[in-house]
Amino acid sequence: MKEYLVELTTTIPAGTDPAEVDRRRAAEAVRAGELTADGHLVRLWRPVGELRSIGLWRADDESDLRENVLGTLPLHIWMTPVITPVEPHPNDPGDPALAR
Repeated sequence: MKEYLVELTTTIPAGTDPAEVDRRRAAEAVRAGELTADGHLVRLWRPVGELRSIGLWRADDESDLRENVLGTLPLHIWMTPVITPVEPHPNDPGDPALAR
């Protein structure tokens, strides 16, 4: 699988029923757990004081990521994704091959 750095900004439309938002947020947590177990969601961060997330995701390709991974999130209809494909850097300190 390929890796992607994904910034997700969620904008809930004005007038949306709060019960619908709560329902989707609860379902979002469940789905995130499933995507983690499936190896798609690797890490997830929230910038301090902001209502967006930045995550490391894995998928076969960007189309798969958009349609079959991010597209399955309950909040996806309100999300704006910024997707950046990434690859390992030769000097990555987390690369076990560099540990001697």
